[in-house]
Amino acid sequence: MSTEIEKREIAITEYRKKLLKHKEIDTKVRSLRESVKELKKDYEKTEDDLRALQSVGQIIGEVLRQLDEERYIVKASSGPRYVVGVRTKVEKAKLTSGTRVSLDMTTLTIMRMLPREVDPVVFNMLQEEPGKVDYSSIGGLSEQIRELRESIELPLMNPELFLRVGIKPPKGVLLYGPPGTGKTLLARAIASNIDANFLKAVRKMADAKKLETTLNYDSAFGDGGQKK
Repeated sequence: MSTEIEKREIAITEYRKKLLKHKEIDTKVRSLRESVKELKKDYEKTEDDLRALQSVGQIIGEVLRQLDEERYIVKASSGPRYVVGVRTKVEKAKLTSGTRVSLDMTTLTIMRMLPREVDPVVFNMLQEEPGKVDYSSIGGLSEQIRELRESIELPLMNPELFLRVGIKPPKGVLLYGPPGTGKTLLARAIASNIDANFLKAVRKMADAKKLETTLNYDSAFGDGGQKK
């Protein structure tokens, strides 16, 4: 009987040793898998860096329309139009008409999507943050705040109300008055409360570039919605 008990204890001891060994090996395997993942990332990055060093420049183009699942008509920055393929890593669903892309110099394959081209002046306008401005912090302009909220905030936040009653919402408002009367503060408050972009267009810029002002503002309103 004692022999059976001894054998059982020996078996249990061996089992515990094997179990501990298995846990140690499992931990090492997990660690090695993580190391392999990191090495794979480093390898892919190195491959991309090598391809970037070995590759020549790329052509900038614009997608005109999609022909089928694999081919697109693009217009190169130099003028000509081409029927081209697309790299597998590029998200085809985002290749809509007007999308700026880079094209391989040799095959003209679409390599990647590019952001919209923005004038540097417009880019600086888009960097202005309205800050946290509450209506309660603006004194003496309750009537102007009410009119602004009805004209700007309400159509943006609840457009269904205007559709329901058949009223066309205003396209904008003009704030006028001498300096220091709260015009910019009201605009900042509106932008802050509806989580919109605040475009800082200085009057001197418009006076200095009268011929370009329309283009700048068009670009600003076109790209303002993309900045989040």
